[in-house]
Amino acid sequence: MPSELYRCVYYSKNLIAGGPARIAEEIESILAAARRNNPTLQVTGALVFNRGLFAQVLEGPCPSVESLFEKISRDERHGDIQVLAFRAVPERLFSNWSMAFLGRSREDENLFGHIGPQTGFSTERLEGDRLLEIVRNLAFEEEARAA
Repeated sequence: MPSELYRCVYYSKNLIAGGPARIAEEIESILAAARRNNPTLQVTGALVFNRGLFAQVLEGPCPSVESLFEKISRDERHGDIQVLAFRAVPERLFSNWSMAFLGRSREDENLFGHIGPQTGFSTERLEGDRLLEIVRNLAFEEEARAA
């Protein structure tokens, strides 16, 4: 019997030390690991990064999502991790991506800017459903630009 599908939405503070080149290296490392490991775990999702903050959506069988989130929780590149939503869902929103990445373009940064440098990466106004909507919209816009 297949495991029930779950979605985890969280954010964390970026603790990667160094300049833009070092940060880009670490982001690429995170993405490479996700794209290599997530298909085996049956996990899909999207990662948003805007210099000071990570936001991520993970979807998949509950044991896989829990295990992956525990691993992320221990990753020294993430700090002050806050889960905004963790619940069973009827379907995936990111079924086309083992791990979509949003944050390379100026548009991505601007759309996520309400929790950017000008607010000190304040997450006070962040809610799970709103973050999910932002990430989903960014992913679909990015896919449309690439097509």
